Amino acid sequence: MHLAISLNIAAATGEAVLDFSRISKFVRQAEAAGVDMVAISDTADGPSSSPFEATTLLAALATVTDKIGLVAAASTVAHQPYNLARRFASLDIISHGRAGWHATMAQGSRDAANFSRPEGFSDTDFRRRAEEYIGIVQGLWQGWDADALLFDKTGGRFHDPEKMHLLDHKGEFFSVRGPLNVARSPQDTPVLVLSDLSEADLDIAARTADVILLESGSVDSAKVRFDDLKRRAMAAGRDPDAVKVLTSISFAPDDGPTATADRLESQFRAKSCDGFNIQLSAQHSALGDFVDHILPALRQRGLVQEGYRGTTLRSHLRLDGGGDQ
Repeated sequence: MHLAISLNIAAATGEAVLDFSRISKFVRQAEAAGVDMVAISDTADGPSSSPFEATTLLAALATVTDKIGLVAAASTVAHQPYNLARRFASLDIISHGRAGWHATMAQGSRDAANFSRPEGFSDTDFRRRAEEYIGIVQGLWQGWDADALLFDKTGGRFHDPEKMHLLDHKGEFFSVRGPLNVARSPQDTPVLVLSDLSEADLDIAARTADVILLESGSVDSAKVRFDDLKRRAMAAGRDPDAVKVLTSISFAPDDGPTATADRLESQFRAKSCDGFNIQLSAQHSALGDFVDHILPALRQRGLVQEGYRGTTLRSHLRLDGGGDQ
Protein backbone atom coordinates (compact mmCIF):
# COMPACT_ATOMS: atom_id res chain seq x y z
CA MET A 1 0.00 0.00 0.00
CA HIS A 2 1.52 3.32 -1.09
CA LEU A 3 0.81 6.32 1.12
CA ALA A 4 0.94 10.00 0.25
CA ILE A 5 -0.05 13.05 2.24
CA SER A 6 -1.57 16.06 0.50
CA LEU A 7 -0.63 18.94 2.73
CA ASN A 8 -2.87 22.00 2.52
CA ILE A 9 -0.56 24.65 3.91
CA ALA A 10 -3.33 27.24 3.68
CA ALA A 11 -5.78 25.33 5.86
CA ALA A 12 -4.25 25.57 9.33
CA THR A 13 -6.73 27.15 11.74
CA GLY A 14 -6.04 29.81 14.32
CA GLU A 15 -2.91 31.22 12.67
CA ALA A 16 -2.41 34.22 10.43
CA VAL A 17 0.80 32.85 8.92
CA LEU A 18 2.10 29.30 8.69
CA ASP A 19 5.87 29.53 8.98
CA PHE A 20 8.51 27.31 7.44
CA SER A 21 9.65 25.79 10.73
CA ARG A 22 6.21 24.36 11.37
CA ILE A 23 5.82 23.00 7.84
CA SER A 24 9.29 21.43 7.91
CA LYS A 25 8.56 19.80 11.27
CA PHE A 26 5.37 18.33 9.83
CA VAL A 27 7.16 16.93 6.76
CA ARG A 28 9.97 15.46 8.88
CA GLN A 29 7.34 13.77 11.03
CA ALA A 30 5.79 12.25 7.91
CA GLU A 31 9.25 11.10 6.80
CA ALA A 32 9.92 9.46 10.16
CA ALA A 33 6.65 7.55 9.69
CA GLY A 34 7.81 6.26 6.28
CA VAL A 35 5.17 8.04 4.17
CA ASP A 36 6.11 7.72 0.48
CA MET A 37 5.55 11.36 -0.46
CA VAL A 38 4.09 14.64 0.63
CA ALA A 39 2.33 16.85 -1.94
CA ILE A 40 2.32 20.58 -1.26
CA SER A 41 -0.71 22.56 -2.38
CA ASP A 42 -0.42 25.86 -4.20
CA THR A 43 -3.25 28.11 -5.30
CA ALA A 44 -3.93 31.79 -5.84
CA ASP A 45 -7.68 31.23 -6.06
CA GLY A 46 -8.92 32.97 -2.95
CA PRO A 47 -8.36 34.10 0.63
CA SER A 48 -7.13 30.61 1.59
CA SER A 49 -4.32 30.74 -0.94
CA SER A 50 -0.96 29.22 -0.01
CA PRO A 51 1.51 31.39 1.95
CA PHE A 52 4.47 30.01 -0.06
CA GLU A 53 5.10 29.30 -3.72
CA ALA A 54 5.25 25.52 -3.69
CA THR A 55 8.43 24.84 -5.68
CA THR A 56 10.36 27.36 -3.57
CA LEU A 57 9.08 25.63 -0.45
CA LEU A 58 10.12 22.25 -1.86
CA ALA A 59 13.70 23.43 -2.39
CA ALA A 60 13.88 24.40 1.27
CA LEU A 61 12.26 21.14 2.43
CA ALA A 62 14.77 19.14 0.39
CA THR A 63 17.55 20.48 2.61
CA VAL A 64 15.92 19.30 5.87
CA THR A 65 14.72 15.84 4.73
CA ASP A 66 16.53 12.80 3.34
CA LYS A 67 14.09 10.26 1.89
CA ILE A 68 10.47 11.36 1.66
CA GLY A 69 9.22 12.24 -1.81
CA LEU A 70 8.49 15.94 -2.32
CA VAL A 71 5.77 16.92 -4.78
CA ALA A 72 4.72 20.49 -5.61
CA ALA A 73 1.61 21.71 -7.35
CA ALA A 74 2.29 24.06 -10.28
CA SER A 75 -0.26 25.45 -12.70
CA THR A 76 0.05 24.96 -16.45
CA VAL A 77 -1.36 28.47 -16.84
CA ALA A 78 0.95 30.25 -14.39
CA HIS A 79 4.24 28.92 -15.83
CA GLN A 80 5.84 28.47 -19.24
CA PRO A 81 6.66 24.78 -19.86
CA TYR A 82 10.42 25.33 -20.33
CA ASN A 83 10.77 27.21 -17.04
CA LEU A 84 8.63 24.68 -15.18
CA ALA A 85 10.58 21.73 -16.60
CA ARG A 86 13.86 23.41 -15.64
CA ARG A 87 12.61 24.18 -12.13
CA PHE A 88 11.53 20.62 -11.39
CA ALA A 89 14.67 19.16 -12.96
CA SER A 90 16.67 21.39 -10.62
CA LEU A 91 14.54 20.36 -7.63
CA ASP A 92 15.15 16.72 -8.46
CA ILE A 93 18.91 17.27 -8.40
CA ILE A 94 18.72 19.27 -5.16
CA SER A 95 16.63 16.52 -3.51
CA HIS A 96 18.72 13.64 -4.97
CA GLY A 97 15.81 12.22 -6.95
CA ARG A 98 12.82 12.88 -4.71
CA ALA A 99 10.88 15.54 -6.66
CA GLY A 100 7.52 15.39 -8.38
CA TRP A 101 5.20 17.75 -10.23
CA HIS A 102 1.50 17.76 -9.35
CA ALA A 103 -0.46 19.04 -12.34
CA THR A 104 -4.21 19.49 -12.09
CA MET A 105 -6.47 19.04 -15.09
CA ALA A 106 -8.96 21.54 -13.64
CA GLN A 107 -8.76 25.19 -14.60
CA GLY A 108 -8.35 27.54 -11.62
CA SER A 109 -10.91 30.33 -11.61
CA ARG A 110 -8.28 33.07 -11.15
CA ASP A 111 -5.17 31.59 -12.74
CA ALA A 112 -5.83 32.80 -16.26
CA ALA A 113 -6.92 36.25 -15.07
CA ASN A 114 -3.59 36.71 -13.30
CA PHE A 115 -1.60 35.68 -16.37
CA SER A 116 -2.93 37.85 -19.17
CA ARG A 117 -5.93 35.68 -20.06
CA PRO A 118 -8.86 37.32 -18.23
CA GLU A 119 -11.35 35.36 -20.33
CA GLY A 120 -9.69 32.07 -19.44
CA PHE A 121 -9.81 29.02 -21.72
CA SER A 122 -12.66 26.89 -22.90
CA ASP A 123 -12.65 23.43 -21.34
CA THR A 124 -11.59 21.91 -24.65
CA ASP A 125 -8.78 24.40 -25.20
CA PHE A 126 -7.57 24.02 -21.62
CA ARG A 127 -7.41 20.24 -22.00
CA ARG A 128 -5.56 20.36 -25.34
CA ARG A 129 -3.20 22.99 -24.00
CA ALA A 130 -2.52 21.00 -20.81
CA GLU A 131 -1.82 17.82 -22.77
CA GLU A 132 0.61 19.65 -25.05
CA TYR A 133 2.23 21.31 -22.02
CA ILE A 134 2.76 18.00 -20.21
CA GLY A 135 4.26 16.44 -23.33
CA ILE A 136 6.75 19.32 -23.63
CA VAL A 137 7.81 19.09 -20.00
CA GLN A 138 8.32 15.32 -20.17
CA GLY A 139 10.17 15.68 -23.47
CA LEU A 140 12.52 18.27 -21.99
CA TRP A 141 13.19 16.03 -18.98
CA GLN A 142 14.31 13.33 -21.41
CA GLY A 143 16.56 15.63 -23.44
CA TRP A 144 19.82 14.25 -22.05
CA ASP A 145 20.79 10.58 -21.99
CA ALA A 146 21.99 9.39 -18.60
CA ASP A 147 25.66 9.45 -19.67
CA ALA A 148 25.49 12.50 -21.97
CA LEU A 149 27.41 14.93 -19.75
CA LEU A 150 31.14 14.16 -19.88
CA PHE A 151 32.75 17.13 -18.07
CA ASP A 152 35.98 16.17 -19.88
CA LYS A 153 38.33 19.11 -19.21
CA THR A 154 41.32 17.43 -20.82
CA GLY A 155 39.51 16.65 -24.04
CA GLY A 156 37.51 19.86 -23.94
CA ARG A 157 34.16 18.06 -24.16
CA PHE A 158 31.29 19.11 -21.92
CA HIS A 159 28.85 16.61 -23.42
CA ASP A 160 28.42 13.98 -26.11
CA PRO A 161 26.34 15.67 -28.85
CA GLU A 162 24.91 12.30 -29.91
CA LYS A 163 23.32 11.92 -26.49
CA MET A 164 21.68 15.35 -26.40
CA HIS A 165 18.23 15.55 -27.99
CA LEU A 166 16.58 18.76 -29.17
CA LEU A 167 12.86 18.82 -28.51
CA ASP A 168 12.16 21.21 -31.38
CA HIS A 169 8.44 21.33 -30.52
CA LYS A 170 6.08 23.45 -32.61
CA GLY A 171 2.51 22.90 -31.52
CA GLU A 172 -0.89 24.53 -31.27
CA PHE A 173 -0.08 26.51 -28.13
CA PHE A 174 3.69 26.37 -27.61
CA SER A 175 6.99 26.49 -29.47
CA VAL A 176 9.94 25.09 -27.51
CA ARG A 177 13.34 24.19 -28.95
CA GLY A 178 15.14 22.69 -25.93
CA PRO A 179 17.14 21.09 -24.50
CA LEU A 180 17.20 22.02 -20.82
CA ASN A 181 20.45 23.42 -19.46
CA VAL A 182 20.03 21.12 -16.44
CA ALA A 183 21.44 17.60 -16.18
CA ARG A 184 19.25 14.52 -16.37
CA SER A 185 17.24 13.75 -13.24
CA PRO A 186 18.78 11.35 -10.69
CA GLN A 187 15.61 9.23 -11.07
CA ASP A 188 15.50 9.67 -14.90
CA THR A 189 12.57 12.10 -14.71
CA PRO A 190 10.68 13.73 -11.84
CA VAL A 191 7.41 11.99 -10.97
CA LEU A 192 4.27 13.35 -12.66
CA VAL A 193 1.14 13.41 -10.48
CA LEU A 194 -2.24 14.21 -12.05
CA SER A 195 -5.56 14.96 -10.36
CA ASP A 196 -9.01 16.48 -10.98
CA LEU A 197 -9.62 14.26 -13.99
CA SER A 198 -12.79 14.38 -16.05
CA GLU A 199 -13.81 11.50 -18.28
CA ALA A 200 -12.12 13.25 -21.20
CA ASP A 201 -8.82 13.42 -19.28
CA LEU A 202 -8.49 9.71 -18.50
CA ASP A 203 -6.61 8.72 -21.66
CA ILE A 204 -4.19 11.64 -21.16
CA ALA A 205 -3.53 10.51 -17.60
CA ALA A 206 -3.11 6.86 -18.58
CA ARG A 207 -0.52 7.84 -21.22
CA THR A 208 1.49 10.33 -19.19
CA ALA A 209 1.00 10.13 -15.41
CA ASP A 210 3.13 8.23 -12.90
CA VAL A 211 0.59 8.81 -10.12
CA ILE A 212 -3.14 9.54 -10.45
CA LEU A 213 -5.10 10.94 -7.52
CA LEU A 214 -8.80 10.08 -7.51
CA GLU A 215 -11.55 11.24 -5.18
CA SER A 216 -12.95 8.67 -2.78
CA GLY A 217 -16.23 6.86 -3.41
CA SER A 218 -17.71 3.44 -2.87
CA VAL A 219 -15.43 0.42 -3.15
CA ASP A 220 -17.32 -0.76 -6.21
CA SER A 221 -17.06 2.56 -8.06
CA ALA A 222 -13.39 2.88 -7.12
CA LYS A 223 -12.74 -0.63 -8.45
CA VAL A 224 -14.38 0.27 -11.79
CA ARG A 225 -12.25 3.45 -12.10
CA PHE A 226 -9.07 1.60 -11.10
CA ASP A 227 -9.57 -1.20 -13.62
CA ASP A 228 -10.50 1.29 -16.34
CA LEU A 229 -7.32 3.34 -15.84
CA LYS A 230 -5.14 0.23 -15.85
CA ARG A 231 -6.77 -0.91 -19.11
CA ARG A 232 -6.21 2.52 -20.65
CA ALA A 233 -2.54 2.38 -19.62
CA MET A 234 -2.16 -1.01 -21.31
CA ALA A 235 -3.86 0.32 -24.44
CA ALA A 236 -1.28 3.13 -24.48
CA GLY A 237 1.51 0.54 -24.48
CA ARG A 238 2.42 0.92 -20.81
CA ASP A 239 2.79 -1.62 -18.03
CA PRO A 240 -0.36 -1.04 -15.95
CA ASP A 241 1.79 -1.04 -12.81
CA ALA A 242 3.69 1.96 -14.20
CA VAL A 243 0.69 4.10 -13.18
CA LYS A 244 -0.09 4.24 -9.46
CA VAL A 245 -3.70 5.08 -8.62
CA LEU A 246 -4.19 6.58 -5.16
CA THR A 247 -7.57 7.28 -3.57
CA SER A 248 -7.76 10.63 -1.79
CA ILE A 249 -9.34 10.40 1.65
CA SER A 250 -9.74 12.49 4.76
CA PHE A 251 -10.74 11.30 8.21
CA ALA A 252 -12.11 12.87 11.36
CA PRO A 253 -9.67 12.96 14.30
CA ASP A 254 -12.18 11.21 16.57
CA ASP A 255 -12.80 8.22 14.26
CA GLY A 256 -11.64 4.98 15.79
CA PRO A 257 -8.26 3.88 14.33
CA THR A 258 -9.49 0.32 13.94
CA ALA A 259 -12.53 1.39 11.92
CA THR A 260 -10.38 3.62 9.70
CA ALA A 261 -7.81 0.87 9.18
CA ASP A 262 -10.64 -1.53 8.35
CA ARG A 263 -11.95 0.88 5.71
CA LEU A 264 -8.52 1.31 4.09
CA GLU A 265 -7.82 -2.42 4.18
CA SER A 266 -11.14 -3.32 2.56
CA GLN A 267 -10.60 -0.81 -0.28
CA PHE A 268 -7.01 -1.93 -0.85
CA ARG A 269 -7.72 -5.67 -0.75
CA ALA A 270 -10.59 -5.15 -3.20
CA LYS A 271 -7.90 -3.94 -5.63
CA SER A 272 -9.63 -0.59 -6.06
CA CYS A 273 -6.40 1.41 -5.65
CA ASP A 274 -2.64 1.15 -5.21
CA GLY A 275 -2.79 3.12 -1.98
CA PHE A 276 -4.11 6.32 -0.46
CA ASN A 277 -3.56 10.03 -0.50
CA ILE A 278 -4.32 11.38 2.99
CA GLN A 279 -5.64 14.95 2.83
CA LEU A 280 -4.48 16.97 5.83
CA SER A 281 -4.10 20.53 6.96
CA ALA A 282 -0.69 21.45 8.36
CA GLN A 283 -1.61 20.56 11.94
CA HIS A 284 0.57 18.14 13.87
CA SER A 285 -2.43 16.74 15.73
CA ALA A 286 -3.97 15.64 12.43
CA LEU A 287 -0.79 13.91 11.30
CA GLY A 288 -0.20 12.55 14.80
CA ASP A 289 -3.57 10.78 14.78
CA PHE A 290 -2.65 9.07 11.54
CA VAL A 291 0.96 8.24 12.44
CA ASP A 292 0.34 7.12 16.02
CA HIS A 293 -2.86 5.14 15.60
CA ILE A 294 -3.86 4.28 12.03
CA LEU A 295 -0.44 3.59 10.50
CA PRO A 296 0.57 1.05 13.20
CA ALA A 297 -2.72 -0.79 12.62
CA LEU A 298 -1.98 -0.97 8.89
CA ARG A 299 1.56 -2.21 9.56
CA GLN A 300 0.28 -4.91 11.92
CA ARG A 301 -1.85 -6.20 9.06
CA GLY A 302 1.13 -6.29 6.70
CA LEU A 303 -0.29 -3.59 4.42
CA VAL A 304 2.47 -0.97 4.77
CA GLN A 305 6.19 -1.68 4.69
CA GLU A 306 8.61 -0.45 7.34
CA GLY A 307 10.94 2.28 6.13
CA TYR A 308 11.81 3.19 2.56
CA ARG A 309 12.66 0.87 -0.31
CA GLY A 310 15.31 3.21 -1.71
CA THR A 311 16.29 6.87 -1.84
CA THR A 312 14.35 8.18 -4.86
CA LEU A 313 10.62 8.83 -5.11
CA ARG A 314 10.39 6.39 -8.01
CA SER A 315 11.92 3.68 -5.84
CA HIS A 316 9.40 4.41 -3.05
CA LEU A 317 6.56 3.99 -5.52
CA ARG A 318 8.12 1.02 -7.37
CA LEU A 319 8.14 2.93 -10.63
CA ASP A 320 10.56 2.45 -13.49
CA GLY A 321 13.45 4.85 -13.22
CA GLY A 322 17.07 5.38 -12.42
CA GLY A 323 18.94 5.93 -9.22
CA ASP A 324 18.80 3.05 -6.77
CA GLN A 325 15.75 1.44 -8.39
